[in-house]
Amino acid sequence: MQFIKPEWPAPNNIHAYTTTREAGYSPPPFASLNLGKSVNDDASFVSKNRELLIRSLGLPSEPIWLKQVHSNKVINIDQLSNTAQPEADASITTIANRVCIVMTADCLPVLICNRDGTKAAAIHAGWRGLASGILENAIKELNEPVEQLLAWLGPAIGPTRFEVSEDVVTAFLEKDAKAQSAFIPKDATPGKWLGNLYLLATQRLQNLGLLEVYGGNHCTYTDEKNFYSYRRDQGVTGRMATLIWLSA
Repeated sequence: MQFIKPEWPAPNNIHAYTTTREAGYSPPPFASLNLGKSVNDDASFVSKNRELLIRSLGLPSEPIWLKQVHSNKVINIDQLSNTAQPEADASITTIANRVCIVMTADCLPVLICNRDGTKAAAIHAGWRGLASGILENAIKELNEPVEQLLAWLGPAIGPTRFEVSEDVVTAFLEKDAKAQSAFIPKDATPGKWLGNLYLLATQRLQNLGLLEVYGGNHCTYTDEKNFYSYRRDQGVTGRMATLIWLSA
């Protein structure tokens, strides 16, 4: 299997990865390491792909898979009392060997940890989540001085491919005038813009005082070999996973 490992100065007991689409069991159009159960792929293939993920990375426990709904809700997986799939778009942990995970196929996955290696978060940050405060909520839930935090931006749709309408631009400008720099007009298309998810996330993090932001150098849309893309594949595609956990 092929994984992307964040290049960031995280402590040695922080383990983090993003999957690619290669080396799984799913047939086209989900070929091949689809980890999403809600995309009409055969459930047996998805289960085998998830088992392969756990085995290949030697995960210390079953990841806490979320029911992602493009919200700004964050859960602390240390406090879960049952095995039901929680509805949220970010999770945090402060306990060793509990795996936070989010799935994406153009939306932005964000990982956060502290310098002590005692707290970690995985965040699904599409434009709706970003605009409504998913990053702010995750950092609040971590309850850590922001100068002690590091962030990594995983593979997402790049700024030359993320076409949006005026309502998306407005949603960000209502919260932060600086967000205008993350949008450029699309040539000859009135009311259409190209948005930069990486810059929008970086701005939101920096506004909070989290200045050490890494990653942000992939494009899921243009790199068909490695990544699923909801937009490129017109909604019929698989999901990558971005995950993080602490070891003792």
